Amino acid sequence: MAGVTILAPVRGTVALLADVDDPVFAGELVGPGVAIKPDQEGSGTVLAPVTGRVVKLHPHAFVIEAQAGAASVAVLVHLGIDTVQLGGEGFALRVAEGDEVVAGQPLVAWDPAAVERGGRSSVCPVVVLEATPESLTRRVERGGRVDAGEPLLDWS
Repeated sequence: MAGVTILAPVRGTVALLADVDDPVFAGELVGPGVAIKPDQEGSGTVLAPVTGRVVKLHPHAFVIEAQAGAASVAVLVHLGIDTVQLGGEGFALRVAEGDEVVAGQPLVAWDPAAVERGGRSSVCPVVVLEATPESLTRRVERGGRVDAGEPLLDWS
C-alpha cells in the first residue's frame, strides 16, 4: 500500500494529542495524530495537509480524504479547541465542501491570537481518522518547530 505524507497546516510548535485540553483528541478517540500550537503573530493561513477532496468543512475544522493507491486516508484538522462556539466568526473559508485541493493550498484564514484573546485554546489537532498509531510516523517530535507546508506525519 502506498503511503501519504501529511503536511503541517499551520506554523508553530508540535505537541502530542495527549497534551490537548479536550478528552476526545487527548484520548485519540477519533484517531491518532499530533497537535500544533500555532504561532500568534501575523494572520493565520491554514494549508491543506494532503492532496484530496474536502469531505467535511466547517469554519473551525475540515476533513480531507486523500488517495493512497487503492486505499484512502482522511485527515481532520481542528482549528482551536471549543472554536465551534464562535459560529464561524473570525474564520474565512477559501474552499467549499467537495472541492479537490492540493497539499499546501490555502483553505482557511483565521487569527489564532484572537481565539486566545477570547479565552479559547488555539491548539490545532491534526488527526488521521480511523488510523492506528502504528500506521503513523512523526516527522517532528514534541516541542519541535514546524512551518506550514512542511512534512509533519507519514501514514502507511
